[in-house]
Amino acid sequence: MRQMNERLTSAKARAWKTRWKRVNLAERRELRRTSPDERFRQLAALMASASSLGASETSPGEEAEVRERWNRLRKAYRD
Repeated sequence: MRQMNERLTSAKARAWKTRWKRVNLAERRELRRTSPDERFRQLAALMASASSLGASETSPGEEAEVRERWNRLRKAYRD
């Protein structure tokens, strides 16, 4: 573990970036291997936990903001 007073050199920064690229690649591989059924179960579990925490209640303004964000993403993806 890095000490707070230890300098971050460009070589260490590159090594850190390389390690995280490997982590992200491994995660993408794992996600691709996940079946649609398992993804659905994971989503259902997340939604149930959000509901139990009271996080499922949104205001109309929040819904509009999310809808607009999705519309911008769709437009950017299609262009």
